[in-house]
Amino acid sequence: MTPPASKNPIKHLRASDLRGMAQLATQATAGAAHITEGVHQAVRSALGAPGGKVPGQTGGITGLVYKSVRGVTQLLGQGVDALFARLQPLLESAEAAQPGTPQREAVLAALNGVMGDRLAASNNPLATPMTLRYRGEALDWRALPPGHAVTGKVLLLIHGLCMNDLQWHIWHAGEPAQEMGHGAALAAQLGYTPIYLRYNTGRHISQNGHELSSQLEQLVAHWPVPIDEFTVLAHSMGGLVIRSAVYYGRQDALRWPARLNKIVFLGTPHHGAPLERAGNWIDVILGRTPFSAPFVRLTRLRSAGITDLRYGYVLDVDWQGQDLYRPRLDSRKAVPLPEGVTCYAVAGTTAAKRSALADRLVGDGLVPLNSALGQHDDPRRSLVFAKASQWIAYRTNHVALLSSPAVTQQLVQWLTPLPRA
Repeated sequence: MTPPASKNPIKHLRASDLRGMAQLATQATAGAAHITEGVHQAVRSALGAPGGKVPGQTGGITGLVYKSVRGVTQLLGQGVDALFARLQPLLESAEAAQPGTPQREAVLAALNGVMGDRLAASNNPLATPMTLRYRGEALDWRALPPGHAVTGKVLLLIHGLCMNDLQWHIWHAGEPAQEMGHGAALAAQLGYTPIYLRYNTGRHISQNGHELSSQLEQLVAHWPVPIDEFTVLAHSMGGLVIRSAVYYGRQDALRWPARLNKIVFLGTPHHGAPLERAGNWIDVILGRTPFSAPFVRLTRLRSAGITDLRYGYVLDVDWQGQDLYRPRLDSRKAVPLPEGVTCYAVAGTTAAKRSALADRLVGDGLVPLNSALGQHDDPRRSLVFAKASQWIAYRTNHVALLSSPAVTQQLVQWLTPLPRA
């Protein structure tokens, strides 16, 4: 059970957060000026007034005013950032021992999901770095837990869009409080050692795939005991990230993919999510008139990670050289399930039973049933899950897949070793 949110939001902030928000405020002010100038010029053009040298900008004294606003904003932002840069080490020394609150981490995860690619590109302190985590702390290869504290059965749990590793943990009230999430259950019943991934879900899925592959190579090389079994449990976008990581790990001839035994996908949009495609058409509708066209900038706050969910991109080639915000056909390269790895698919649906409408549109509220099960109208794109390796959670939404006791029971059933003859 997540602790109740504090009534004082300042409690959850850190010095780096303040610096990051100051940078965002500067960018937002400059962006608002661009939008305002675009609308202003659209009106001027309708009256026959000339514009500036750059399309969408005004000319003459009006253009000079907007240019001054952007210049002053940039200078002010640089000054504030320089001040926070000097104060940040002093302020952080007093809070170094304080772990981030669940409320803070949830807000950062959502922010990174929406605009994490921009945060990373501008080196904003709010950008989430990728880390493998054990018992709530980032793994340090130089200080791994001793062999007696871990097992050779490693379970990697990967969260989805706008989420973080803490949301895998479900706490039930009591004395003491008990953890009831999938990771805790599989550790208690099957002897797994859960490792959690935290990452910036706003970056391209393939970028996260490259980085995860490199980190898993380090995990395999430094794990304190021999790894007998390596299983991945991935929710939503996390399933696309691990598919990308396996692809690039094998392409780079790394060692860790050979250690991978099983992958369980929970509500993964293998063939995309229609909500992103619907959002994509907002760009087109707003862009049809010169007066609304400047507001297309607002819809483009969708991160690269979100646009990758349009069709389920897992490779660099799927998005490189393309305008991510223009409607296009599904041109991604087909990537089958990794050979030699036992793969399972859990699909959620808010419906009580299967139907054509529920399968294609309703699904778990975010991901259609067919997409979660890897099924596609084009046989070349379909992912082949064995019949016994597919399971549907009825009356279950996308987020509930993380905490459903029925899902936990199915995971235990799939991952329990078969008795030896």
